[in-house]
Amino acid sequence: MRGIALWRAILLTVLVAAIAAGAWLWFDWARFAGTPLAIPAAGQSIDVARGASFKDIVHDLRARKVTHASPLYWRVLAMEMRASGRLHAGEYALRPGMTPRNLIADMAAGKVMQRNFTIVDGWTFADLRKALAAVDTLTHDTAGQDDADLMKGLGAEGDHPEGRFLPETYAYVKGDKDSSILKRAYAAMSKTLDAAWNSRAPDLPLATPYEALILASIVEKETGRADERPRIAGVFVRRLRLRMLLQTDPSVIYGMGAAYAGNIRRSDLTADNPYNTYTRVGLPPTPIALPGRAAIEAALHPADGKELYFVARGDGSHVFSSTLEEHNRAVACYQLKRCQ
Repeated sequence: MRGIALWRAILLTVLVAAIAAGAWLWFDWARFAGTPLAIPAAGQSIDVARGASFKDIVHDLRARKVTHASPLYWRVLAMEMRASGRLHAGEYALRPGMTPRNLIADMAAGKVMQRNFTIVDGWTFADLRKALAAVDTLTHDTAGQDDADLMKGLGAEGDHPEGRFLPETYAYVKGDKDSSILKRAYAAMSKTLDAAWNSRAPDLPLATPYEALILASIVEKETGRADERPRIAGVFVRRLRLRMLLQTDPSVIYGMGAAYAGNIRRSDLTADNPYNTYTRVGLPPTPIALPGRAAIEAALHPADGKELYFVARGDGSHVFSSTLEEHNRAVACYQLKRCQ
């Protein structure tokens, strides 16, 4: 009898120990699943390659010291979430405060990390191409293409690229093609321009939406002040109606191309080319930059008035004048520093 009692005591001890160990493991696993990973305040990201195994993913997390938990804990968590075998490839954000459960949920749902690329109002198309080329998280399928081939690839064969892409912020995921951003920006500009053209002010001296785009690009380059855009557009619209020279320096600079070194000389203003609005009446042949929505709206809804001239004050704003005499006084004051 004593032997039986001893064995019962031993079995009971083992059973209690097993239950205690199991309970500890369960609580430790639950703590792991709900405890934030060791992610720095700035955040990180993790790439899950196509064909990567769950073991590979956990190995990467452990190598980054994001987690020190046993791979078994991760495997059990994936099984408990019914996520085993259905984690999607892609780049995933590692956000401060994120738990293992959050991360697996993102991977199972394919909630890949969104990145942003911003096209800045007033960039030239050359600026846009340079900025895209510098983004190492994009696939550069337009690299090596000239502008004509690039536009053909976008389904816009024959279009001049300048001004055709809407300044805005475009979301993408790592590995997307740079042409996909260009396609979206091209479509966005076409849609924005068409809508603005259809609601334009009456009797504008603009024959086509493209002419409106050209004028908007000039307005964009002349001022960065929202309150001045309609007034500047009004000046150019009145000049177009009167067949006056537009005499806008940004178009001259654009026409100079690489020859522009930071200053416009008198000889530059008299050297005739299609973009020299000091020698040719009317709009230049193409836009000179990528105009934003506000500049497009200003070009198609210019401010009323009699002003035909403006000159920069030097602080980002302009002085507007209705007569050449007033304008010359403003030039003497703000450009030649001879205020009376």
